[in-house]
Amino acid sequence: MEFSIYEIIGYTASVIIAISMTMSSIVKFRWINLVGASTFAIYGLLIGAIPVALLNGFIVAVDIYYLSKIYSKKDIFETIEIRGDNRYLIQFLEFYNKDIQTFFPGYSYKPELDTISFFVLRNMHVAGIFLAHTDENGALRVGLDYSVPEYRDYKNGKFIYQSLKKEFIKGGFSKIVAPGLTKKHAKYLMRFGFLEEEPDLYVKSLIE
Repeated sequence: MEFSIYEIIGYTASVIIAISMTMSSIVKFRWINLVGASTFAIYGLLIGAIPVALLNGFIVAVDIYYLSKIYSKKDIFETIEIRGDNRYLIQFLEFYNKDIQTFFPGYSYKPELDTISFFVLRNMHVAGIFLAHTDENGALRVGLDYSVPEYRDYKNGKFIYQSLKKEFIKGGFSKIVAPGLTKKHAKYLMRFGFLEEEPDLYVKSLIE
């Protein structure tokens, strides 16, 4: 069966829209949905289906509107320190365990090890968690740096590794060591200046 170029464009738009609906991150959803709706709008114009073009043109405008609001909004970040036996911490790790394992395969919480621990609050909502400890060389060794799906847009990482940099230096740390066990997390670390020092091990110097 042969498909015309118009049919290919239509099917492609459908697939993109379907993919957007699987995104847990609202930012990813908006971007992918924007591409899919744009493709559908073009498809509608090409086949003369004006209602299809108008509807998807409207969806494009809505996606652009909300993306502009997302990127122009000034988020307020804070940290709240947590004790190793905090019940909410334990329930949080259990609830998100399956997702955590996709970025930190084999991760197991060790309260006696994670001596530096805090939740990342974003506009007073729990957006992520950071667990770390000091190694024998005085470096800050990250055990877990996890963002919940709704806030997975790199802003948490920017807050931790850029905004909190002076706090880490005041704490006596000259570098941060973090595992990059998956391609996605390794890409995330490199975005914030980490360099691969050993296989699956990334280091960020805090001293210029």
